[in-house]
Amino acid sequence: MKENVHQQLPSGLEYGVTPLPDRHVVSFQLRILAGMASEPPRTLGLARLVEETLDKGTEAYTAQGLADAFDAIGAGRQSGTGRETMTFTCTVLPEHFERALELHAELLRRPKFPDEAVAVNVQLGKQELVALDDDAHGLVDKLITRQAYGPVAGRHQLGEHETLERITRTDLENYWRTHFCSGRIIAAVAGGIEPRRVADALTRHFDGFGSSRREGRGALPIEFNPKTTHHDKALEQEHIAICWPGVDATHDEFPVQQVTLGILSGGMSGRLFTEVREKRGLVYWVSAWQETPRGAGMVFLGASTTPDRCAKTYTTLLHEVDRLAEDITQDELDRAVTGIVANQETRGDTTRSRCAELASDLFFFGRPVPIEEKVAKVQAVTIEDIRRYLTLHPRNRLCVITLGPRPMVGLDAPAVKAMGGIGR
Repeated sequence: MKENVHQQLPSGLEYGVTPLPDRHVVSFQLRILAGMASEPPRTLGLARLVEETLDKGTEAYTAQGLADAFDAIGAGRQSGTGRETMTFTCTVLPEHFERALELHAELLRRPKFPDEAVAVNVQLGKQELVALDDDAHGLVDKLITRQAYGPVAGRHQLGEHETLERITRTDLENYWRTHFCSGRIIAAVAGGIEPRRVADALTRHFDGFGSSRREGRGALPIEFNPKTTHHDKALEQEHIAICWPGVDATHDEFPVQQVTLGILSGGMSGRLFTEVREKRGLVYWVSAWQETPRGAGMVFLGASTTPDRCAKTYTTLLHEVDRLAEDITQDELDRAVTGIVANQETRGDTTRSRCAELASDLFFFGRPVPIEEKVAKVQAVTIEDIRRYLTLHPRNRLCVITLGPRPMVGLDAPAVKAMGGIGR
């Protein structure tokens, strides 16, 4: 396999290429360094509306004409809005790469934001907010994110009913004019293509696209709020989410955090599943995961239980994390490492996954990171590393959300203290 290429073009656009000569497809991702955190506070939900309206008509194409042009080359594409970025991903045959990139340049550089399309997408956003209110898992995720990250980094992509109501076509156009330019684009390409072709196509289609200054690369302001909040909702189940600060993706201890979460929640052999669900029967769903916005990291526990078992579930979840430092076994460590490595080297080895991995590397590290380097760091994690990590990152400042018919009751004093007090 040829080595990764990583360069910055005179336009300010940064790109990386992972050549995979044996692949008969090419995947690329254009990552715009602007997302929900870039929205004006009065128009939350704006970034996602921009993303969803970009392809609804451009200077050269109607919405249907653009869709037909993509279909004519068999392009598989998708887009998304996050707190820090918007992403536009496409997979095509190598012979159609330049055409697919040309069409993406068209929708990114010359959108029209038709009034009718804007109105339709605003109404769809409102409907999704209504649907979110009936999705307990999604609602808990929204609530814990806002409390854990604060009013900027903790925004939800759908915004709020009152903020969507204010959004006009002018707001979309202003957001686009402010944040869309070559200096805010990271491009990642993987597959059967020569890096020179990639550089030539990116130069041809993005030269002269706004500012060449490399902007949007700073860490977001995080306002961690260590307290417990209950949200009343008429449900049969009680949903719990717990969060505390971890490490970011570039930290030396990130592989240790990965393995720790793998032991806790790495499939049906994970401790949370076996100890909390299978042995005690406290929950019907339980998981642990991490989020790593640039410059920060958060560790999450989540579970769904009955109102009567909510407090017991809460204390058991935290007990299982604490217990790792006492009785972790080499078998557990090896199993978690094997799962992470297998995911990296097999399930994560599709062309589209390699492209997404490269885009994340450029975003977080500012360079391509070889898979071998990541695997070696995970394989080097020891039991002592995990014990040290758990000691250095205690669970004494917790952000907790409960959603259901009533707050947790029956907690002992140490548990309440760890939660930082109970509020409504």
